[in-house]
Amino acid sequence: MALVLTSEQTMLRDNARSFLAKNAPIAHLRKLRDSGDATGFSRELWKEFAQMGWAGILVPPDYDGLGLGHVEAGVVMEEIGHTLTPSPMLSTSILAATALARAGTDAQKRAHLPRIASGDLIATIAVDEAAKHRPERTALAATRSANGFSLKGAKTFVLDGHVADVVIVAARTSGSPGEQRGLTLFMVDGAAKGLRRERTSMVDIHNSARLDFENVAVPADAVLGKVDAGWEVLEAALNVGRAAVAAELLGAADEAFNRTVAYLRERKQFGKLIGEFQGLQHRAAFLYCELEVARSAVLKALQSLDDSFDSAAPVVSMAKAKAGTTATLAVQEAVQMHGGIGMTDEFDVGFFMKRVRVGQELFGDTNFHADRLARLNHY
Repeated sequence: MALVLTSEQTMLRDNARSFLAKNAPIAHLRKLRDSGDATGFSRELWKEFAQMGWAGILVPPDYDGLGLGHVEAGVVMEEIGHTLTPSPMLSTSILAATALARAGTDAQKRAHLPRIASGDLIATIAVDEAAKHRPERTALAATRSANGFSLKGAKTFVLDGHVADVVIVAARTSGSPGEQRGLTLFMVDGAAKGLRRERTSMVDIHNSARLDFENVAVPADAVLGKVDAGWEVLEAALNVGRAAVAAELLGAADEAFNRTVAYLRERKQFGKLIGEFQGLQHRAAFLYCELEVARSAVLKALQSLDDSFDSAAPVVSMAKAKAGTTATLAVQEAVQMHGGIGMTDEFDVGFFMKRVRVGQELFGDTNFHADRLARLNHY
């Protein structure tokens, strides 16, 4: 398949770009930060996302969603990267919706997917338990009880975990940490007894939380998929999330690059535009080439998820790794080429550096995915 968007996907991109530029510019992020907003995103804006259909972009039509593909989801995520819009798009409409659509019973789907599509339900996935993304090292224990299971342990870096109505928790029902076998996914009510949630506002002002489970009781019908066989569902949802984060990183990198080029064309030193200096021209040209390579990698990963989902993991890891390194280069160059003003809070470019730093860590950094790609290719 050609690495270009279709006319319908281009139209979606243009609509998303126009809507977000008007309704959620960087000033929107600043306002949420400076007001100390307890939610961390605008629920009113999220309802508008739902009205545009974006909240249900991966929700099947049978459950009131658009039922579009991963390329379309990536298009919206890339535009979110341009404006750094805080929203539950990643946690709810991509991660949780994917897990539910692929492994949920019809009853679970009917209970949750239409509410995700309408913007009425915030859901997320709780995976990591340490500083680095290592899903197979899950140790949070799920032990059988009279009516189901009891969860004990902790999760970190849970996107929108402090406000989620439903948390899809990866827990260990058998095996040992480090093994893929023995993981089970549970759907836990965000207000469940014994669940303590602590918001941890990240450096980029986006949301995450630490969740502590102290013998949280969940019924047997809260299992998502099959007991001891949650790894495949978890990896499926994470792969979609990784590709979506790669698309967001691409959007942030592209915006940082565009702002830098504009600055090179207007800032003068020694009576000349600094964009006329050959050293800066070379750096900008190199970054442009890196962005185009990353763009191709991200689009290929999204297309692979649509065309051959079960074999897309290597391409997804390649895209996440490439988007991470390219976005890091883009924001570093942006700050350096802007000079001293690039380090000030009043100037927007710093927000992109912070978001890229967080995006690098989400669902595996470049080193994680380089290693994963090698393992998937049997090196």
